[in-house]
Amino acid sequence: MVKPVDALIPMFAQAGADIISFHPEASEHVDRTIQLIRSHGIKAGLVLNPATPLNVLDHVLDQLDLVLLMSVNPGFGGQSFIEGTLPKIEAVRRLIDRSGRDVWLEVDGGVKVDNAQRVGAAGADTLVAGSAVFNSASYAQAIAGIRDNARLGQRASNRMAGDGAT
Repeated sequence: MVKPVDALIPMFAQAGADIISFHPEASEHVDRTIQLIRSHGIKAGLVLNPATPLNVLDHVLDQLDLVLLMSVNPGFGGQSFIEGTLPKIEAVRRLIDRSGRDVWLEVDGGVKVDNAQRVGAAGADTLVAGSAVFNSASYAQAIAGIRDNARLGQRASNRMAGDGAT
């Protein structure tokens, strides 16, 4: 999380960012920050920490291209997945589906081969894995295992995301 996010957006835009996501806690006015991102022709995303309430999405979901749910408390790698994130993923998936918009749902933190299927089944389009990949003997094998399990979960819930299931 970086603060003040609004001051950094023009720099990220100039550097060629395609999408900028931010924590609502890093913004004085979430709607204004989204508008600033969009004014640069860039897609906008909102990052929700485990304790961030979902009602922050109530008045901005229609302006977002991405919702990133943190499944650990940000700060350092290698943390365990917070199981309470699964119902939150399901709730955000329902909000997105009801909106009728093409909003990507991403989950980051503690994602591993053994929980990727549940994360995919809960509604995630993209799973972000750090330590599970970089601490494995084979990056390719770890990525393939996470991707395959995420897709199994997506299929089981009758949803299939694109190639972003890693």
